[in-house]
Amino acid sequence: MDPKGPSEGGRDSIWTVDVEQNKVRLMRIFVEREDPTSKEADDLMLRRFLRARDLDVEKASALFLRYLKWRRAAIPNGLISESEVQNQLAEKKMFMQGFDKKGRRIGLVFGGKHQSYKRDFEEFKRFVIYTLEKLCGSMQNGEEKFIAIGDLEGWGYSNCDIRAYIAALDIMQFVFVENKNLKSTLLEDIDESELPEIYGGKLPLIPIQDSTA
Repeated sequence: MDPKGPSEGGRDSIWTVDVEQNKVRLMRIFVEREDPTSKEADDLMLRRFLRARDLDVEKASALFLRYLKWRRAAIPNGLISESEVQNQLAEKKMFMQGFDKKGRRIGLVFGGKHQSYKRDFEEFKRFVIYTLEKLCGSMQNGEEKFIAIGDLEGWGYSNCDIRAYIAALDIMQFVFVENKNLKSTLLEDIDESELPEIYGGKLPLIPIQDSTA
């Protein structure tokens, strides 16, 4: 749970904010000493890693340093260009769709458009990273989460790709809902103006490579 301001959460919330801020400072001192590139990370990113390890500075720092090492290996140029994932983008299976009622960015993936027999595994992993970078880069200031809707309509044997799914699910969360209550279920968290047209909303589908915000 995000800490509230003094007027909302009282003394417990003030204590939580102070504790997190102090731990972020301690974590920054440690990670910057171990890896100078850590200076590029803002406090919100460090706080995400702290919360993922229950505010344990040592464990959060170790996790964050592993993340930086992974990122340098996986994204040596600092970003994944569209030319590096053009075959995945051509399947038009990933879209970026507005925000839910809590301000979280919405991603929409069509499982039935993934063709396992065509995919190159390394390109698919780059595509997952590309997708996450686009989603995270478009989050509202201070937001730490996004929502991904997995649409399995038309999904069949040719779309089954366990190796690719494991690679993707290792870093992504999906929200699955039953079709019979699809619109009403989605509208619990997403305004109609932000809900894709195919689910009864008013927002046209936006391929992730065409999204600018």
